[in-house]
Amino acid sequence: MSRTTTMTVRVGGALSDFVAANVGDEGSYENVSEYIRDLIRRDKERAEAEAFGRLKAELAHAFAVPEDSYQPLTAAEVIARNRT
Repeated sequence: MSRTTTMTVRVGGALSDFVAANVGDEGSYENVSEYIRDLIRRDKERAEAEAFGRLKAELAHAFAVPEDSYQPLTAAEVIARNRT
């Protein structure tokens, strides 16, 4: 289910000038809302890419370990280890 939230953001000075330069006839966005939505989407994509990068690095490290060093663990042992 999609939800819409209305937010009020106040910016002044150089930030306001920068937003104004990117909105309207001279800018890349029709209105401030469109601009803010795009910024949020990009930040979300960046955060997801960083999380994926961390996961890839962790998996690469795990798979680089020699197989004979693996230890069998039960699900309960894994859960207990991850709680610490």
